[in-house]
Amino acid sequence: MTNQRGSFLGSIPTVTKNLLIINVLMLVAEWVFRSKGIDLNQWLGLHYWEGSQFNAAQLITYMFLHDGFSHLFFNMFSLFMFGGLLERVFGHKRFLFYYITCGIGAAVVQELVWWLTWESTFALVDAQGFVAMRGAEAVAYGVEHGMLEGFFNSMITIGASGAVFGILLAFGMTFPNMPLYLMFIPIPIKAKWMVLGYGAIELFFGVSGFQASVAHFAHLGGMIFGFLLLLYWKKKGVTGGGVY
Repeated sequence: MTNQRGSFLGSIPTVTKNLLIINVLMLVAEWVFRSKGIDLNQWLGLHYWEGSQFNAAQLITYMFLHDGFSHLFFNMFSLFMFGGLLERVFGHKRFLFYYITCGIGAAVVQELVWWLTWESTFALVDAQGFVAMRGAEAVAYGVEHGMLEGFFNSMITIGASGAVFGILLAFGMTFPNMPLYLMFIPIPIKAKWMVLGYGAIELFFGVSGFQASVAHFAHLGGMIFGFLLLLYWKKKGVTGGGVY
């Protein structure tokens, strides 16, 4: 008979532990299906809502897919470091509700950003790969020749980052003065300042277009929805508590 309380997994709160396990298993499933010629991103990744491959379930399923081990590791490391303590404060059900809400909020914001920006990013390239048309001219040509459907279906995002950024925000608001250390910086930073710094960096990256392949506005969306939910809970007086 094993001592569950003394094991590593046994020390992690239930929801956090199961989220970690599910995300790892999903990455393994991605590898297995890909070896069979099936890309789970096309089915479970978040697509743009005007594309034919979009369905509402993707607002949840996308957050359990990752683009390789490093993408998974950094998200799950953050969930492990900050999620367990928050789960003990919020309780199991409220923590899971918060996590999923932040993930859905990130997806909603990403859809909004796509809707607002797709016309300016849509471009047609010539045979040499150089941009031949951009903006309104390209859109008009794309509409006339039925090219937008493929473009819409190519807009996909995956990952738990939106939900994890919501977790970081909640940690900073719940334990604002807890000292944290960044890698290679031996000076402690209070959690509230670290969260504000992360938010400012994501906003800058999103507006500037730096690392365009990363859904920076989705990260901000997770933080925004998390902030609104925490404010609502505070107003109702139900932020903490629960059985854990």
